[in-house]
Amino acid sequence: MATASDPTASPAPWEEALTADLRTLAPERRRQLRSLVPCGAASLRPADPAAPALLDLASNDYLGLACHPQLQRAAAAAIARDGVGAGASRLVSGDRPVHHQLEQALAAWLGRPRVLLYPSGFQANLAAVQALADRHTLVLADRLIHHSLLVGVKASGARLQRFAHNDLSALAQRLERARGDAPSRRLLVLSESLFSMQGSSPDVPRLAELCRRHGAALLLDEAHALGVLGPGGRGLGHGLEGVSLISGTFGKAFGSGGAFLAADALLGDWLLQHSGPFRYTTALAPPLGAAALAALGAIEAEPQRSAALLERARRWRDQLEAAGWPRPPGEGPILPLLVGSDQRALELQGALEQAGLLSVAIRPPTVPDGSARLRLVLRHDLPRGTLARLLAALGPP
Repeated sequence: MATASDPTASPAPWEEALTADLRTLAPERRRQLRSLVPCGAASLRPADPAAPALLDLASNDYLGLACHPQLQRAAAAAIARDGVGAGASRLVSGDRPVHHQLEQALAAWLGRPRVLLYPSGFQANLAAVQALADRHTLVLADRLIHHSLLVGVKASGARLQRFAHNDLSALAQRLERARGDAPSRRLLVLSESLFSMQGSSPDVPRLAELCRRHGAALLLDEAHALGVLGPGGRGLGHGLEGVSLISGTFGKAFGSGGAFLAADALLGDWLLQHSGPFRYTTALAPPLGAAALAALGAIEAEPQRSAALLERARRWRDQLEAAGWPRPPGEGPILPLLVGSDQRALELQGALEQAGLLSVAIRPPTVPDGSARLRLVLRHDLPRGTLARLLAALGPP
């Protein structure tokens, strides 16, 4: 009998399917892994030590906290005290004091009764959707929501309808129709406060009011907004009635890793009792939790970081527009330059790298066909003169 290790064996059906799929992938859409090493504030270098440093205009370390000494000391102390990994689920033997300290600090900061930690944002979003939706639920989702939320909808068995990006009039019509058709049906709305590939934000107060008026739960993914947008960096959903559940991560402005859900007492207890993504996974690594707690302290103590970042983002948008580029939407630190074709986006990525700047071409399926872009990301610790270097490297639109 032929085996998978036998080079003379005929391909198995699953191998044939994967091979056929890969053959259809255009060269400009193939992904490659690339190892990069931090080499100073806001700089990365390819793994080859002889390669030149690249100024980081790609990562989500918006506040420059990933290499902050305060976070490094907190993580090192946690390793010495608790080890590197938790070793088990929190419901088994992986529960550590730092988990409770971080949850309580976040709950107080966000004004939410309950916070529960997850090892990744993908897991947190899966858990959030499964808590708020089942096969009887109608989910109304912004067309550009994160892939993890779509996976959560599929896992829940809910029916999915999507509305045009940030089009709250279209959402209102769908909510009215859905509530009229089934007055007692569970409804769930999915959106983000800062869309990671578009840089845009919905009118969150209006979004929350629509959901409250129609009795729909609202799951707001604040992953890219927390630490940067909203009062004190608390996100655009802070303090709003109608926001049922907030999803956030530590791998972006917090400079660490892991994620959380912030809820009311009822939903928080349901997650603790029933959430599979929480129950059946090893707890957040203690050093990451300690670093996130230190980051929260830094964000609270230094609000000028986010204020300066947003002012810089405004200036960049103004000057990119003045140079002839379409003005990047939004107000946050994500500035996408839409160029259309995959090949053009890759060419611009290469031109920037030749100038010592790292920015990644974003192509389908991450964004819709025909909307490839260069995703520029501002950081608090970028040196003066970065924008001039960028404009020179980009050349004319």
